[in-house]
Amino acid sequence: MAKRNREHSTLGDVLKDFIASSRKLQKGMDKVSAQQAWYSVMGEAISKYTDNVLLDRDTLYVQLTSSVLREELSYGKEKIIRLLNEELGSDLIKKVVLR
Repeated sequence: MAKRNREHSTLGDVLKDFIASSRKLQKGMDKVSAQQAWYSVMGEAISKYTDNVLLDRDTLYVQLTSSVLREELSYGKEKIIRLLNEELGSDLIKKVVLR
């Protein structure tokens, strides 16, 4: 009979360990986290003009419906990157492309 580990772990800890052990799962979770961070950091006013948010490698692609908003946000890309990475807790995003 196999010995069981008597140490107790929470389901959240087990899931984090499982995701960390799989590179594909971690990439998928990063994509979802980046999308959620965009909506959280940018707020409701900008979110309603956002069509799509996609993380590919270290670049966040954001599709906006307003050309005026796109132009305004382009001036603050460095700040947006910093705020998003703070929200994510890691330097996941290196570049933002506004479409």
